[in-house]
Amino acid sequence: MTTPLPHRASSSTTGAGPSALRLALFAGAYNHVADGVSLTLNRLVAYLEAQGVPVRVVAPTTNSPAVDHAGTLLPAPSVPAPGRSDYRLTYSLSRDIEEALARFSPTLIQVATPDLLGLQALRLSKRWGIPRVASYHTHFSSYLKYYKLSLMEPALWGYLRWFYNQFQQVYVPSHSMMDVLQEQGFTSDLRLWARGINTETFHPAQRSMDWRRGHGIADDEVVVTFVSRLVWEKGLDTLADTLQTLERHAVPHRSVVVGDGPAYEALRTRLPHTIFTGYLSGDALGTAYASSDIFLFPSDTETFGNVVLEAAASGLPAVCADATGSRSLVRDGETGFLVPPGNTPAFAERLRTLILDGALRRQFGEAALERSTHYRWDRVLSRLHAHYHEAVGLPQPAPAPVSPALSVDH
Repeated sequence: MTTPLPHRASSSTTGAGPSALRLALFAGAYNHVADGVSLTLNRLVAYLEAQGVPVRVVAPTTNSPAVDHAGTLLPAPSVPAPGRSDYRLTYSLSRDIEEALARFSPTLIQVATPDLLGLQALRLSKRWGIPRVASYHTHFSSYLKYYKLSLMEPALWGYLRWFYNQFQQVYVPSHSMMDVLQEQGFTSDLRLWARGINTETFHPAQRSMDWRRGHGIADDEVVVTFVSRLVWEKGLDTLADTLQTLERHAVPHRSVVVGDGPAYEALRTRLPHTIFTGYLSGDALGTAYASSDIFLFPSDTETFGNVVLEAAASGLPAVCADATGSRSLVRDGETGFLVPPGNTPAFAERLRTLILDGALRRQFGEAALERSTHYRWDRVLSRLHAHYHEAVGLPQPAPAPVSPALSVDH
C-alpha cells in the first residue's frame, strides 16, 4: 500500500522561512562506520540544522555505531556486506520509515548512495512529486580492480549513468571527478561540492615534540605519515612496497600509519618497522598530522581526498597518486608531488627528494597550508545550502556565521 504524502507547505512560496526547506537524506553509511562519507554527511546535517533546516536521515546502523551522529536518524533494515562486515547493505525502505517521512513532509530528497536504498528513495521522490538531488561520494569503478571485477565496469557505469541522470542536481566533490563523470555520459546538472577543513584541529601549531618522542621518534628524524581507513583499495600494497623500498635503499626516515580497518594486521606484518597508532580523531589526529613531515597517500579511489586536505592544513607536503581527488588538491611541484598510481619506484623517489631536502619540504608545506585556507566548512556548506534552495524554488538563504569546526564526535 502506498503511503500518501500529506499536505506540505509549498516550496515556491515567496519569502518562505527556513522550514520551507525540509530535507530527507538517504545514505548507505551515516553512523555505523567513521569514514569520509559518513563524517561529511554528519557535518552537513549539523550545519543545516544550525540554519533552521529540519532533516531526517535514512541509513543503516548498528548497536554500537562509530559516530555520535547529528540529527534524527531513521534506521533502515540492513545486513552486513559480504566479505566486508564493517559495511552494511540496506535491503528495504520499511513501511514505518515511509510513514515517518510522510509525517515529516520533506520538500527535498537527497540520495548519497546509488544502492537499493537510493533506488527506493528515487522512486519515492517520483511518487510523491518531490524535487530530488544526489551527491556522488565514491569512485565506484576504481574499486572493481581490487575485487577482481573489472569486467563489470561497463555495466556499472551504465547503471550509474542511468541512476544519476534522473536527478535535478548532482553534487561532485572535485573537478577531476566531475571530468570523469562527464566523460562517462552524465548529463545531469553537475555541481561542485568540495570538502571543508577544520582549521582549529588541523594546523601546524598542533605539532608536538612530546608526541614524537612518545613514539620513539628523534627530533631530527623525518616522519612520513599515511592516514586512512585500512582497506586494500586505499593503495595499501603501494604504500607497503614504497616504504619497504625506502628501507632497502637506506633512506633515513620514520613511517607512521594512522587508521584502522580489516587490513590492519596484514599491513602491520608487512611493515614491522612502521609505527601504527590505530584510529585517531579530533585533536589527537591533528597532532599526528602536524607532528609529521611528509604525507604519503597512494590511493587512486578517492573522489576528493579529505585526508590530503587535512595534511595540507597541517602544513605537510604530500606525495599522492595522480588520480581523481588528490589531483584537484595537490599542485605538482608546488605543494607536493603527483605520481602515477601504483608506481612504487616513482613514489619512493619523490619521497626521497623531500626527505633529503629540508628547504624544499618546508617550501611545499607552506604552499600547501596557504592553499588549504580556501576550503572552510562554513563556506563549502553554505554554497550547498544555496543549491538546495534553487532546487526547490526558494529565495537564496541569507549567509549565516557558523563555526568552521562543525565538529562531529566519533
